[in-house]
Amino acid sequence: MGRKLRGAVSGIVAAATGVAVAELTAAVTRPAAGPLVAVGAAVIDATPAAVKDFAVRELGSNDKPALLAGVALVLALVAAGTGVAAGTGVAAGTGVAAGTGVATGTGAAAATWRVASVAGALLMGAIGAAAALSRPASVPADALPSLLGATVAGLTLWWLHRPAGTVTAPGVPRESRRLVLRLGLLAAGATAAEAAALTLAGRDRTAASRNRDEVRLPAAADPAPQLPPGAGPGFMTANDGFYRVDTALTVPRVDPAAWRLRIHGMVDRELELSLNDLLQRPLIERDITLNCVSNEVGGPYIGTARWLGVPLAALLREAGIRAGADQIVARSVEGMTIGTPIRTALDGRDTMLAVGMNGEPLPLEHGFPVRMLTPGLYGYAGACKWITELEITTFDRFDAYWVERGWSADGTVKTASRIDRPRPFARTPVGPVTVAGVAWAQRRGIAAVEVSVDGGAWTRAELLPTASVDTWVQWRHTWDAKAGPHSIAVRATDRSGAEQPEARARPYPDGATGWHTITVTVG
Repeated sequence: MGRKLRGAVSGIVAAATGVAVAELTAAVTRPAAGPLVAVGAAVIDATPAAVKDFAVRELGSNDKPALLAGVALVLALVAAGTGVAAGTGVAAGTGVAAGTGVATGTGAAAATWRVASVAGALLMGAIGAAAALSRPASVPADALPSLLGATVAGLTLWWLHRPAGTVTAPGVPRESRRLVLRLGLLAAGATAAEAAALTLAGRDRTAASRNRDEVRLPAAADPAPQLPPGAGPGFMTANDGFYRVDTALTVPRVDPAAWRLRIHGMVDRELELSLNDLLQRPLIERDITLNCVSNEVGGPYIGTARWLGVPLAALLREAGIRAGADQIVARSVEGMTIGTPIRTALDGRDTMLAVGMNGEPLPLEHGFPVRMLTPGLYGYAGACKWITELEITTFDRFDAYWVERGWSADGTVKTASRIDRPRPFARTPVGPVTVAGVAWAQRRGIAAVEVSVDGGAWTRAELLPTASVDTWVQWRHTWDAKAGPHSIAVRATDRSGAEQPEARARPYPDGATGWHTITVTVG
C-alpha cells in the first residue's frame, strides 16, 4: 500500500470513527445535534433560493438523502487529505536509513504533523458544533457530539501514524502491518458504534410510531360532507402518497403526552394547551388542498386530504388579539418559523390546528402531533408542521424563515392547472383520447378549464364535481387525436374572473406561473 493511499485510508477511517462516536452520542442526547444533520441543516439555510428550487425540482423527496450524502463526501475528502498530509509529515520526520532498518530524523517534524492532524480534526469538530448551535432550537449540549467525535477522530489519526521506529527488512516497514491491524480494529469499532446509533434511532422511531398509534381522535363536531357523486378516482391523496417538502433532515419525534402549544405575544392572555386540551375542543373536518410554493408548472407538490382539527380563530379570540397585530408566527419543535397573516385565521376560512389526516392521526412526517393548516396559502406561509408555538406580532417586527430569504410574505396560492393524462411524451392511439387533470385556486374556486392542441383554439373542458373552493377541481376533455406529434396546453380561470397567466415564472418568490404544456405522439 503506497504512503499516500495509507494516509488517505487512515484519514477516512479516523473520520468515520469520529462520526460514528458523534452520531451515537447524538442518538443518546438529541438526534438533531448529530454533525451530519447539523451541518446539512446549516447548508440548507445558506443555500440560495434558486439552488433550493433546483434541488426540489430535480430530486424531489430524495433531496435530503442527497444533501447528507454530499456532506459525508466532503467530510471524506477532507479527512483523506488530512490523513495524507499527516502520513507524509510523519514519514518525513521519521525517515529510515536505506538498508539499515534504523529510523533517522529528530522526530520533531513527526510530532508536529501528529499535533496538526489532531488540530485539524478539532477544527472540523468546531464547525460541526457551530452548525449544531446555530439551529433555532439548539441547546448548549448540542455541541458535545461534534466535539467528542472530533476529539476521537484526531486521537485516532494520531494513533494510526505513530511511527514504529524500526523495519522488518530493508524497505518493508513493520508499520504497514501495524497500520492494517489498527485500521481493521477501528473499522470494527466504528461499525459497532454506528450500529448502536442506528439501533437507538430505530427504537426512537418505533417509540414515536407507537405514541402516534395510541392517540385516539374524537369524532368531528362539524364533519366534512361526503364527496359529491361524480368526483373522479384520485380526488383524495393517500397519506403515504402525499408530498413532503420541508427543511427537516430528520423527522422530529414528538411525545404527544409532553407536547404543549403556547400562544403569546400581542395577546390579552397567554394560553398553553396540551394535546388532550385540543382534542376536548369541538373539532372540524374539512377537505383541503395543500400545495408547496416550490411546485413548478405541472409539478407534483400538491395534494388533497380530509383534515381534522381545532379552528384557530376560536383560540385566537380566546387569547384576545391586541390592536395592530397582523402576523401569526408559528414555530415548530425544531425551530422553523412560518409567518401567516392574522386575517387568514379570522376571515371565515377553515384555518386550523390539524390533528388528523384522512381519518388517522397526522403521520410523523406530516407534523404529528399537531400542524397548522391555512386554506388558500402555500405551505411556507400557513402550514407549519410539528407546531409548538404561536406568537402574535407584526410583519414589521419579524421576518419568518422563508421571508427572511426573499420569499413573499403573502403566500396566496395562484390559479393553476395541470395535465395528468396523457403523460408527457406518451404515445396514444388515433381517435378519441381523454385529456384530464386538476386545476386549483383555493378560496376562489375554479370557473373554467380550457384545453388547446397545437396552439389552436381553446376548448372548454368538463369540470367534475368537487368538495369546496378549498380543494382542487378535476377536469377532463375528449380530444379527437390525429396521427403525428402534438402539443397540449391547459389553462384555468378562477371564479373571480382571473385567468391563469401564460407567462412562465419560476416559483421564487411567490409561486410559479404559466400554462402546463405536454407533447405526445399519436399513432
